[in-house]
Amino acid sequence: MRVIGMDIHRVFAEVVALLDGVLTRLGRVDMRRDRLEAFARSTLTHDDHVVVEATGNAAAVVEVLSPHVGRVIIANPKQVRLIADAKVKTDKIDAAVLAQLYASGFLPEVWVPDARTEAMRRQVTRRTQLVRQRTRLKNIVQSILHAHLVPPCPHGDLFGKAGRGWLAGQWLPEDERAAVERHVRELDRLGQELSGVERDIARRALEDEVVKRLMTVPGIDMVVAVGLAAAIGDVRRFAAPERLVGCRRGCGRK
Repeated sequence: MRVIGMDIHRVFAEVVALLDGVLTRLGRVDMRRDRLEAFARSTLTHDDHVVVEATGNAAAVVEVLSPHVGRVIIANPKQVRLIADAKVKTDKIDAAVLAQLYASGFLPEVWVPDARTEAMRRQVTRRTQLVRQRTRLKNIVQSILHAHLVPPCPHGDLFGKAGRGWLAGQWLPEDERAAVERHVRELDRLGQELSGVERDIARRALEDEVVKRLMTVPGIDMVVAVGLAAAIGDVRRFAAPERLVGCRRGCGRK
């Protein structure tokens, strides 16, 4: 069996092959779907095992390469410390270490979720990003009010109907008033986006028996249940409940 180590970057990957203890540099491949597909067809075989580090585009690499090789493995970068600590830091060394660790049976692997779980994770991430963007805009508006000695809003929600009516009556310099109005419009736009994402999450929740079971637990609503299901994936991959409880961020370890 040949082990292929790939050190992935934003625009390229350095590739080495390990066979019978001998390392061979296979060169660089552009990190574009068509180029990666062409590389797999021309260079890799169904007996190869490919090892990559967990990066933002690792899932796409797995998707493209999987039909052409025996297996694609994602390594946990936090546990592959010796790559970062290597005295001689080159892309080739990084790729080689990945291949050698896997061949030796010491590679800390990350679980690769199925397509449904991956899509669920993306939607949960999108919702989190939208919520954070909305919170940031609200904080900016609050900071503008604070800078101009505007008292705290007497209503529970500054951005609700009553709160906005109160806000419209407060004195602000013309440029600051325009900024507040712009931020409020963007807040509304993000709110519409958030509603769309939450509708998709709700649809997935209704179709997922695991999510529906999680929602029967007191204190776990639809959003939390989908987040848990997305993070955990197939619970059967954990050998014991203790392994699940000890799962770190992202629940990616095997």
